[in-house]
Amino acid sequence: MDRLTAMETFVSVIEAGSFSGGARRLNVGQPAVSKSIAQLEERLGVRLVMRSTRGLTPTEAGQQYYERAKRAIEEIDEAELAARGSAAGLSGRLRICAAVTFARLHIVPKMKSFLTQHPELNVDVVLDDRNVDLLEEGIDVAFRMGALDDSSMTARKIGQSARFVVGTPAYFSAAGIPRTPAELASHQAIVYEQRGGGTAWSFRRGSSETAVAVGGRMRVTAAEGVRAAVLADLGVAVASAWMFAPELASGEVQAVLTDWALPPIDLWAVFPTGRMASAKARAFTAFVEATLGADGAAAAA
Repeated sequence: MDRLTAMETFVSVIEAGSFSGGARRLNVGQPAVSKSIAQLEERLGVRLVMRSTRGLTPTEAGQQYYERAKRAIEEIDEAELAARGSAAGLSGRLRICAAVTFARLHIVPKMKSFLTQHPELNVDVVLDDRNVDLLEEGIDVAFRMGALDDSSMTARKIGQSARFVVGTPAYFSAAGIPRTPAELASHQAIVYEQRGGGTAWSFRRGSSETAVAVGGRMRVTAAEGVRAAVLADLGVAVASAWMFAPELASGEVQAVLTDWALPPIDLWAVFPTGRMASAKARAFTAFVEATLGADGAAAAA
C-alpha cells in the first residue's frame, strides 16, 4: 500500500465526514476509498473510524493519526513548493476560522482576488465567534480578537482597531446623546456576552480613567446580534471600528464620547500549537493583513 496515498485518503474522509465525500474530493470511487481505509486499519492494527447512520467519526487513535497525517502531508507539500520555487502557486485546501461579522465584512468580500491569484487552492471558511480547537477542527489559521487565553499558542498580531460607543441617529434622537461616560448608565446598552464584552465599560481621557456599569434589556452572544440590535435602534454598544465599518462611513451609525478612549482591540493570526505554519496559512495571513491596511480598517487607537 502507498502510505502517502493512504494518508491522503484518510484525511479526505475525515474532513469530508464520509467515505462518499472523501471519494468525491479525491475523484475516485467509494469502494476504493473504503478498501484503502480498511487496509490502513489492518496495517496499523487499530480501528480509526466509527461508522453510524449519521456518517463516521474518528476514534481516539483515528483523531491522533489524522492530526499527524495532515501535518505530514502539509510538510510534503511545503517541500515540493520549496523545490519548485517561490513563484509556484499554492494548491490544495486551506481551512481558516474567524468571527462571523469580521469575516463577513473584511475577509469574504475580498476572497476573489486571493482565489484568483491561487487558482489551485480551495479555502474552507469556518465562521464562529467562539475560540474553536484548531487541531480538532483541522484549522490552518484562525483570526482572533482581544487578549489570547493561551500564551503557548503560536500567534502573530496583524492589526489593531479603535473601539467606540455607537448607536444610530434615530436612537440618539429619542434617548439623547451621552456627554460623559457616567450618562451611559441611563441608556439601553446592547450587552455582548463574549470575550471583550460585558457590562463594565472602561474609558480613559488623558490621565483620567473611569468605568461605568451599563445595563439594558438585550444581551446577545454573537457580534451579528450586536449589529442587528444597534441598527434596529435598540440601544448603544461598544464595538470596534471593524464591526461597523460601512455604517460609520455612511453615517447610519455614529460614534459618541469620542473624546474618551476605550481600550483598543488587537487582531491575531493564530496557528495550531506545535505545528509550523504552512505556506498557505502564511500567505493568507499576509493577505488579510494587507487588506486591512489597504482599507484603513486596522487603525491604532
